[in-house]
Amino acid sequence: MNLCIPYASVYMLALGLRDAEVGFIATTYMLVQVIFAFLSGAITDKLGRRRTTAIFDFIGWSVPCLIWLRAQNFWFFLAAALFNGAMKIPANSWDCLLVEDAEKSQITRLYSLVIVCGQLSALFAPISSIMVSRFTLIPAIRILYINAFVVMTAKILILYLCSRETKTGMVRMRETRGVSIFSLLGGYGGVLRIIGQSKGTIFSLVIAALVGAVGMVNNTFWQVIVSKKLLVPDPMLPVFPMLRSLIAMTFLFLAVPRLTKLGLKTPLLAGFAGYIIGQTLLISTPAEGVFRYPLLCVSLVFDGFGLGTLAMLAESLVALHVNAAERARVMAIQHMIIMFSTAPFGWIGGLLSGISRNLPFVLNITLLVTGILVTLSYYARNPKTPAEETVKAGY
Repeated sequence: MNLCIPYASVYMLALGLRDAEVGFIATTYMLVQVIFAFLSGAITDKLGRRRTTAIFDFIGWSVPCLIWLRAQNFWFFLAAALFNGAMKIPANSWDCLLVEDAEKSQITRLYSLVIVCGQLSALFAPISSIMVSRFTLIPAIRILYINAFVVMTAKILILYLCSRETKTGMVRMRETRGVSIFSLLGGYGGVLRIIGQSKGTIFSLVIAALVGAVGMVNNTFWQVIVSKKLLVPDPMLPVFPMLRSLIAMTFLFLAVPRLTKLGLKTPLLAGFAGYIIGQTLLISTPAEGVFRYPLLCVSLVFDGFGLGTLAMLAESLVALHVNAAERARVMAIQHMIIMFSTAPFGWIGGLLSGISRNLPFVLNITLLVTGILVTLSYYARNPKTPAEETVKAGY
Protein backbone atom coordinates (compact mmCIF):
# COMPACT_ATOMS: atom_id res chain seq x y z
CA MET A 1 0.00 0.00 0.00
CA ASN A 2 2.88 2.39 0.71
CA LEU A 3 3.83 2.26 -2.96
CA CYS A 4 0.45 3.87 -3.71
CA ILE A 5 -0.07 6.16 -0.69
CA PRO A 6 2.49 8.86 -1.70
CA TYR A 7 0.47 9.37 -4.89
CA ALA A 8 -3.07 8.82 -3.58
CA SER A 9 -4.16 12.47 -3.39
CA VAL A 10 -2.25 13.48 -6.53
CA TYR A 11 -3.89 10.53 -8.34
CA MET A 12 -7.31 11.91 -7.35
CA LEU A 13 -6.40 15.40 -8.56
CA ALA A 14 -5.08 13.96 -11.84
CA LEU A 15 -8.47 12.30 -12.42
CA GLY A 16 -10.23 15.65 -12.04
CA LEU A 17 -11.12 15.86 -8.34
CA ARG A 18 -10.88 19.20 -6.49
CA ASP A 19 -9.08 19.75 -3.16
CA ALA A 20 -12.42 19.98 -1.34
CA GLU A 21 -13.55 16.66 -2.86
CA VAL A 22 -10.31 14.98 -1.75
CA GLY A 23 -10.95 16.28 1.77
CA PHE A 24 -14.60 15.18 1.64
CA ILE A 25 -13.55 11.63 0.71
CA ALA A 26 -11.06 11.60 3.60
CA THR A 27 -13.82 12.69 5.99
CA THR A 28 -16.27 10.13 4.57
CA TYR A 29 -13.62 7.45 5.05
CA MET A 30 -13.26 8.42 8.71
CA LEU A 31 -17.03 8.52 9.32
CA VAL A 32 -17.45 5.06 7.81
CA GLN A 33 -14.70 3.90 10.15
CA VAL A 34 -16.79 5.19 13.07
CA ILE A 35 -19.61 2.81 12.08
CA PHE A 36 -17.30 -0.16 11.60
CA ALA A 37 -15.43 0.64 14.82
CA PHE A 38 -18.77 0.46 16.66
CA LEU A 39 -19.42 -3.00 15.18
CA SER A 40 -15.86 -4.26 15.54
CA GLY A 41 -15.94 -5.32 19.20
CA ALA A 42 -19.02 -7.51 18.88
CA ILE A 43 -17.85 -9.03 15.59
CA THR A 44 -14.35 -9.69 16.95
CA ASP A 45 -15.74 -11.43 20.03
CA LYS A 46 -18.25 -13.44 17.98
CA LEU A 47 -15.97 -14.62 15.13
CA GLY A 48 -12.64 -14.57 16.96
CA ARG A 49 -9.65 -12.31 16.45
CA ARG A 50 -8.03 -14.44 13.73
CA ARG A 51 -11.08 -15.08 11.53
CA THR A 52 -12.33 -11.48 11.83
CA THR A 53 -8.96 -10.15 10.71
CA ALA A 54 -8.93 -12.36 7.60
CA ILE A 55 -12.51 -11.65 6.45
CA PHE A 56 -12.53 -7.89 6.97
CA ASP A 57 -8.97 -7.30 5.80
CA PHE A 58 -10.14 -8.64 2.42
CA ILE A 59 -13.25 -6.42 2.43
CA GLY A 60 -11.37 -3.37 3.75
CA TRP A 61 -8.19 -3.61 1.63
CA SER A 62 -8.34 -6.06 -1.28
CA VAL A 63 -11.73 -4.89 -2.57
CA PRO A 64 -10.88 -1.13 -2.46
CA CYS A 65 -7.65 -1.81 -4.37
CA LEU A 66 -9.73 -3.14 -7.26
CA ILE A 67 -11.96 -0.03 -7.17
CA TRP A 68 -8.99 2.37 -7.03
CA LEU A 69 -7.51 0.45 -9.95
CA ARG A 70 -10.57 1.23 -12.13
CA ALA A 71 -11.28 4.72 -10.70
CA GLN A 72 -12.50 7.32 -13.19
CA ASN A 73 -14.08 10.05 -11.07
CA PHE A 74 -15.22 11.17 -7.60
CA TRP A 75 -17.80 8.37 -7.23
CA PHE A 76 -15.24 5.59 -7.62
CA PHE A 77 -13.13 7.06 -4.82
CA LEU A 78 -16.21 7.53 -2.63
CA ALA A 79 -17.17 3.85 -3.14
CA ALA A 80 -13.62 2.75 -2.34
CA ALA A 81 -13.72 4.83 0.85
CA LEU A 82 -16.91 3.05 1.95
CA PHE A 83 -15.26 -0.37 1.57
CA ASN A 84 -11.91 0.82 2.92
CA GLY A 85 -13.62 1.99 6.12
CA ALA A 86 -14.25 -1.68 6.97
CA MET A 87 -10.54 -1.92 7.80
CA LYS A 88 -11.45 -0.55 11.23
CA ILE A 89 -12.83 -3.98 12.17
CA PRO A 90 -9.51 -5.81 11.61
CA ALA A 91 -7.70 -2.83 13.14
CA ASN A 92 -9.40 -3.85 16.40
CA SER A 93 -9.20 -7.63 15.95
CA TRP A 94 -5.56 -7.45 14.85
CA ASP A 95 -4.66 -5.31 17.88
CA CYS A 96 -6.22 -7.97 20.10
CA LEU A 97 -4.38 -10.71 18.20
CA LEU A 98 -1.11 -8.82 18.71
CA VAL A 99 -1.19 -7.94 22.40
CA GLU A 100 -3.64 -10.15 24.29
CA ASP A 101 -1.10 -12.89 25.02
CA ALA A 102 1.72 -10.39 25.71
CA GLU A 103 2.97 -8.95 29.01
CA LYS A 104 2.19 -5.26 29.57
CA SER A 105 5.90 -4.49 29.76
CA GLN A 106 6.24 -5.74 26.15
CA ILE A 107 3.47 -3.67 24.59
CA THR A 108 5.39 -0.50 23.66
CA ARG A 109 8.20 -2.61 22.21
CA LEU A 110 5.71 -4.66 20.19
CA TYR A 111 4.18 -1.52 18.71
CA SER A 112 7.66 -0.12 18.02
CA LEU A 113 8.54 -3.24 16.02
CA VAL A 114 5.20 -3.18 14.17
CA ILE A 115 5.67 0.46 13.18
CA VAL A 116 9.26 -0.22 12.10
CA CYS A 117 8.07 -3.10 9.90
CA GLY A 118 5.43 -0.83 8.41
CA GLN A 119 7.99 1.87 7.73
CA LEU A 120 10.31 -0.65 6.06
CA SER A 121 7.84 -0.85 3.19
CA ALA A 122 8.80 2.71 2.28
CA LEU A 123 12.21 1.40 1.21
CA PHE A 124 10.47 0.15 -1.93
CA ALA A 125 9.40 3.72 -2.81
CA PRO A 126 11.91 4.03 -5.69
CA ILE A 127 9.79 1.45 -7.54
CA SER A 128 6.95 4.01 -7.63
CA SER A 129 9.31 6.73 -8.87
CA ILE A 130 10.65 4.56 -11.68
CA MET A 131 7.17 3.51 -12.79
CA VAL A 132 5.78 7.05 -12.78
CA SER A 133 8.80 8.22 -14.80
CA ARG A 134 8.35 5.39 -17.28
CA PHE A 135 4.55 5.17 -17.66
CA THR A 136 3.32 8.61 -16.36
CA LEU A 137 1.22 9.04 -13.23
CA ILE A 138 -2.19 7.46 -13.87
CA PRO A 139 -1.09 4.25 -15.67
CA ALA A 140 1.70 3.70 -13.12
CA ILE A 141 -0.62 4.04 -10.12
CA ARG A 142 -3.13 1.64 -11.69
CA ILE A 143 -0.36 -0.97 -11.98
CA LEU A 144 0.64 -0.33 -8.36
CA TYR A 145 -2.96 -0.93 -7.23
CA ILE A 146 -2.89 -4.33 -9.01
CA ASN A 147 0.26 -5.09 -7.05
CA ALA A 148 -1.38 -3.87 -3.83
CA PHE A 149 -4.34 -6.22 -4.36
CA VAL A 150 -2.04 -9.22 -4.87
CA VAL A 151 0.26 -8.43 -1.95
CA MET A 152 -2.49 -7.52 0.51
CA THR A 153 -4.45 -10.68 -0.33
CA ALA A 154 -1.30 -12.77 0.12
CA LYS A 155 -0.71 -11.06 3.47
CA ILE A 156 -4.23 -11.99 4.60
CA LEU A 157 -3.68 -15.67 3.77
CA ILE A 158 -0.22 -15.80 5.37
CA LEU A 159 -1.42 -14.15 8.60
CA TYR A 160 -4.42 -16.48 8.86
CA LEU A 161 -2.36 -19.63 8.27
CA CYS A 162 0.53 -18.66 10.56
CA SER A 163 -1.35 -17.17 13.55
CA ARG A 164 -3.42 -18.73 16.32
CA GLU A 165 -6.39 -17.47 18.31
CA THR A 166 -5.58 -15.73 21.61
CA LYS A 167 -6.62 -17.17 24.97
CA THR A 168 -9.01 -14.26 25.58
CA GLY A 169 -10.36 -14.67 22.07
CA MET A 170 -11.23 -18.32 22.66
CA VAL A 171 -12.96 -17.41 25.93
CA ARG A 172 -15.00 -14.64 24.27
CA MET A 173 -16.01 -16.92 21.38
CA ARG A 174 -17.37 -19.45 23.88
CA GLU A 175 -19.16 -16.76 25.88
CA THR A 176 -20.79 -15.22 22.80
CA ARG A 177 -21.82 -18.50 21.14
CA GLY A 178 -25.56 -18.35 20.54
CA VAL A 179 -25.68 -14.61 21.36
CA SER A 180 -26.69 -12.31 18.51
CA ILE A 181 -24.54 -9.40 17.34
CA PHE A 182 -27.36 -7.01 18.33
CA SER A 183 -27.39 -8.36 21.89
CA LEU A 184 -23.64 -7.86 22.12
CA LEU A 185 -23.98 -4.31 20.82
CA GLY A 186 -26.57 -3.68 23.53
CA GLY A 187 -23.91 -4.20 26.17
CA TYR A 188 -21.97 -1.12 25.14
CA GLY A 189 -23.54 0.96 27.93
CA GLY A 190 -21.43 -0.89 30.49
CA VAL A 191 -18.37 -0.50 28.27
CA LEU A 192 -18.86 3.29 28.18
CA ARG A 193 -18.95 3.31 31.99
CA ILE A 194 -15.66 1.39 32.07
CA ILE A 195 -14.07 3.99 29.80
CA GLY A 196 -15.55 6.96 31.67
CA GLN A 197 -14.19 5.73 35.00
CA SER A 198 -10.57 5.66 33.80
CA LYS A 199 -8.68 8.96 33.57
CA GLY A 200 -5.85 7.16 31.77
CA THR A 201 -8.25 5.83 29.13
CA ILE A 202 -9.76 9.27 28.53
CA PHE A 203 -6.29 10.80 28.23
CA SER A 204 -5.19 8.09 25.79
CA LEU A 205 -8.31 8.74 23.68
CA VAL A 206 -7.61 12.48 23.47
CA ILE A 207 -3.98 11.87 22.47
CA ALA A 208 -4.94 9.23 19.90
CA ALA A 209 -7.60 11.54 18.41
CA LEU A 210 -5.15 14.44 18.09
CA VAL A 211 -2.45 12.22 16.57
CA GLY A 212 -5.03 10.66 14.22
CA ALA A 213 -6.26 14.06 13.03
CA VAL A 214 -2.71 15.29 12.39
CA GLY A 215 -1.86 12.06 10.57
CA MET A 216 -4.94 12.25 8.36
CA VAL A 217 -4.26 15.86 7.33
CA ASN A 218 -0.58 15.11 6.77
CA ASN A 219 -1.21 11.94 4.74
CA THR A 220 -3.89 13.60 2.61
CA PHE A 221 -2.31 16.99 1.90
CA TRP A 222 1.46 16.52 2.23
CA GLN A 223 1.85 15.33 -1.35
CA VAL A 224 -0.51 18.10 -2.49
CA ILE A 225 1.60 20.92 -1.01
CA VAL A 226 4.84 19.32 -2.17
CA SER A 227 3.55 18.72 -5.70
CA LYS A 228 1.39 21.80 -6.29
CA LYS A 229 3.10 24.51 -4.19
CA LEU A 230 6.73 23.40 -3.99
CA LEU A 231 6.56 21.98 -7.55
CA VAL A 232 8.46 18.79 -6.75
CA PRO A 233 8.30 16.51 -9.84
CA ASP A 234 5.91 13.54 -9.53
CA PRO A 235 8.64 10.86 -9.80
CA MET A 236 10.35 12.31 -6.71
CA LEU A 237 7.27 12.25 -4.45
CA PRO A 238 7.90 8.78 -2.93
CA VAL A 239 11.53 9.61 -2.10
CA PHE A 240 10.59 11.97 0.72
CA PRO A 241 8.22 9.57 2.54
CA MET A 242 11.00 6.97 2.27
CA LEU A 243 13.39 9.38 3.97
CA ARG A 244 10.79 10.13 6.66
CA SER A 245 10.27 6.41 7.26
CA LEU A 246 14.00 5.77 7.61
CA ILE A 247 14.24 8.61 10.12
CA ALA A 248 11.21 7.30 12.04
CA MET A 249 12.79 3.82 12.23
CA THR A 250 16.09 5.27 13.43
CA PHE A 251 14.41 7.20 16.24
CA LEU A 252 12.24 4.20 17.20
CA PHE A 253 15.36 2.06 17.62
CA LEU A 254 17.72 4.61 19.16
CA ALA A 255 15.91 7.51 20.80
CA VAL A 256 12.45 6.33 21.88
CA PRO A 257 13.62 3.43 24.13
CA ARG A 258 15.90 5.85 26.01
CA LEU A 259 13.16 8.47 26.31
CA THR A 260 10.65 5.86 27.49
CA LYS A 261 12.90 4.97 30.42
CA LEU A 262 11.88 8.37 31.79
CA GLY A 263 8.17 7.47 31.51
CA LEU A 264 5.78 8.35 28.69
CA LYS A 265 5.40 12.07 29.40
CA THR A 266 8.83 13.05 28.06
CA PRO A 267 8.60 11.18 24.71
CA LEU A 268 5.06 12.49 24.20
CA LEU A 269 6.17 16.09 24.65
CA ALA A 270 9.26 15.50 22.49
CA GLY A 271 7.13 13.91 19.74
CA PHE A 272 4.67 16.81 19.66
CA ALA A 273 7.49 19.37 19.66
CA GLY A 274 9.38 17.59 16.87
CA TYR A 275 6.26 17.38 14.73
CA ILE A 276 5.55 21.11 15.25
CA ILE A 277 9.06 22.01 14.06
CA GLY A 278 8.69 19.73 11.03
CA GLN A 279 5.33 21.19 10.00
CA THR A 280 6.58 24.76 10.52
CA LEU A 281 9.59 24.12 8.28
CA LEU A 282 7.32 22.56 5.62
CA ILE A 283 5.13 25.66 5.26
CA SER A 284 8.22 27.89 5.41
CA THR A 285 9.94 26.11 2.51
CA PRO A 286 10.11 28.36 -0.58
CA ALA A 287 8.85 27.10 -3.96
CA GLU A 288 12.09 28.14 -5.65
CA GLY A 289 15.74 28.60 -4.75
CA VAL A 290 18.62 26.52 -3.43
CA PHE A 291 17.04 26.04 0.01
CA ARG A 292 13.92 24.23 -1.21
CA TYR A 293 15.16 20.63 -1.02
CA PRO A 294 17.45 21.05 2.03
CA LEU A 295 14.60 22.63 4.05
CA LEU A 296 12.18 19.93 2.93
CA CYS A 297 14.66 17.26 4.06
CA VAL A 298 15.19 18.93 7.45
CA SER A 299 11.42 19.18 7.94
CA LEU A 300 11.22 15.43 7.31
CA VAL A 301 13.82 14.76 10.03
CA PHE A 302 11.53 16.38 12.61
CA ASP A 303 8.40 14.89 11.01
CA GLY A 304 10.02 11.45 11.14
CA PHE A 305 10.82 11.82 14.82
CA GLY A 306 7.31 13.05 15.60
CA LEU A 307 5.68 10.38 13.44
CA GLY A 308 7.66 7.49 14.92
CA THR A 309 7.27 8.61 18.51
CA LEU A 310 3.61 9.65 18.52
CA ALA A 311 2.35 6.76 16.38
CA MET A 312 3.87 4.22 18.77
CA LEU A 313 2.84 6.06 21.94
CA ALA A 314 -0.74 6.75 20.82
CA GLU A 315 -1.30 3.04 20.10
CA SER A 316 0.50 1.99 23.28
CA LEU A 317 -1.43 4.35 25.55
CA VAL A 318 -4.77 3.03 24.29
CA ALA A 319 -3.63 -0.60 24.73
CA LEU A 320 -2.09 0.01 28.17
CA HIS A 321 -5.16 1.60 29.73
CA VAL A 322 -7.76 -0.76 28.26
CA ASN A 323 -9.75 -3.14 30.47
CA ALA A 324 -8.20 -6.55 29.63
CA ALA A 325 -11.37 -8.60 30.12
CA GLU A 326 -13.38 -6.40 27.74
CA ARG A 327 -10.53 -5.46 25.40
CA ALA A 328 -12.39 -5.99 22.08
CA ARG A 329 -15.51 -3.99 23.01
CA VAL A 330 -13.62 -1.28 24.91
CA MET A 331 -11.21 -0.83 22.01
CA ALA A 332 -14.17 -0.79 19.61
CA ILE A 333 -15.67 2.18 21.46
CA GLN A 334 -12.25 3.81 21.69
CA HIS A 335 -11.68 3.45 17.95
CA MET A 336 -15.17 4.80 17.30
CA ILE A 337 -14.57 7.87 19.46
CA ILE A 338 -11.17 8.49 17.87
CA MET A 339 -12.52 8.19 14.32
CA PHE A 340 -15.55 10.36 15.05
CA SER A 341 -13.31 13.05 16.55
CA THR A 342 -10.86 12.83 13.67
CA ALA A 343 -13.37 12.67 10.78
CA PRO A 344 -14.12 16.40 10.28
CA PHE A 345 -10.46 17.28 9.79
CA GLY A 346 -10.24 15.77 6.28
CA TRP A 347 -13.07 18.01 5.06
CA ILE A 348 -11.73 21.01 7.00
CA GLY A 349 -8.25 20.37 5.59
CA GLY A 350 -9.69 20.23 2.06
CA LEU A 351 -11.46 23.57 2.48
CA LEU A 352 -8.29 25.13 3.92
CA SER A 353 -6.12 23.69 1.14
CA GLY A 354 -8.46 25.26 -1.43
CA ILE A 355 -7.66 28.66 0.13
CA SER A 356 -3.94 28.07 0.69
CA ARG A 357 -1.79 24.93 0.52
CA ASN A 358 -0.18 26.01 3.83
CA LEU A 359 -3.36 26.17 5.90
CA PRO A 360 -3.88 22.41 6.52
CA PHE A 361 -0.47 22.37 8.19
CA VAL A 362 -1.25 25.46 10.26
CA LEU A 363 -4.22 23.43 11.48
CA ASN A 364 -1.84 20.57 12.31
CA ILE A 365 0.42 22.86 14.32
CA THR A 366 -2.61 24.02 16.34
CA LEU A 367 -3.57 20.40 17.07
CA LEU A 368 -0.02 19.52 18.10
CA VAL A 369 0.17 22.49 20.49
CA THR A 370 -3.13 21.27 21.95
CA GLY A 371 -1.48 17.86 22.46
CA ILE A 372 1.33 19.44 24.47
CA LEU A 373 -1.13 21.32 26.68
CA VAL A 374 -3.25 18.19 27.26
CA THR A 375 -0.16 16.14 28.14
CA LEU A 376 1.15 18.73 30.61
CA SER A 377 -2.28 19.04 32.22
CA TYR A 378 -2.77 15.25 32.59
CA TYR A 379 0.65 14.55 34.10
CA ALA A 380 0.38 17.54 36.45
CA ARG A 381 -2.71 15.82 37.96
CA ASN A 382 -1.50 12.21 37.51
CA PRO A 383 2.30 12.13 37.83
CA LYS A 384 2.40 8.30 37.93
CA THR A 385 0.09 5.64 36.52
CA PRO A 386 0.55 1.91 37.23
CA ALA A 387 0.30 0.82 33.59
CA GLU A 388 2.90 3.31 32.40
CA GLU A 389 5.25 2.50 35.27
CA THR A 390 5.07 -1.15 34.17
CA VAL A 391 6.22 -0.16 30.70
CA LYS A 392 9.01 2.00 32.11
CA ALA A 393 10.22 -0.94 34.19
CA GLY A 394 10.04 -3.21 31.12
CA TYR A 395 12.47 -1.00 29.20
